[in-house]
Amino acid sequence: MRVAYVRVSTVEQNEARQVEALKVYDIEKWYIEKVSAKDTNRPKLKEMLEYVREGDTIYIHDFSRLARSTKDLLEIVEQLEDKGVNLVSNKENINTSTSAGKLMLTMIGAIAEFERNNLLERQREGIAIAKQENKYKGRKAKDIKDFDVWYSRYKNREINKVQFAKEINVSRPTLDKLIREHEEKAQED
Repeated sequence: MRVAYVRVSTVEQNEARQVEALKVYDIEKWYIEKVSAKDTNRPKLKEMLEYVREGDTIYIHDFSRLARSTKDLLEIVEQLEDKGVNLVSNKENINTSTSAGKLMLTMIGAIAEFERNNLLERQREGIAIAKQENKYKGRKAKDIKDFDVWYSRYKNREINKVQFAKEINVSRPTLDKLIREHEEKAQED
């Protein structure tokens, strides 16, 4: 069976370009999702990996649609190999049923991960410069309903930090930041 996997990172993005590019393969079953590839915990990806069987071929537009890290990409490919499923990437023109295809897959996966790491590094550098120039304010502050009530309960030892964070639906580091800001503001008043 010829199966296609199409992914875009957000619901605002359009998958039409990928779908159009894969139509030439006479796809029999499509798996399309709008979710980040930061990990492999994606509903349609999991569904497709469970569905395919020996002799099937999965078609993707490019490897970044399947995985963002070399590790994830190689794990998916290994899973497919174990099941006897081939992978064809349209953009990279690679077919994992060949030795050359397997070699190219490993090299391209490493390059994609390198590019992603460079992007994140440039982002961190830009944020550091913006902070030095007092232009970076971080994410917009979370507006938490009844923070004062929960803070008061925390200060009175009715709840601990774990419970506090859970009640207002934030991570512990975010809670620490919110408490620090709350206490600084109280000192100013």
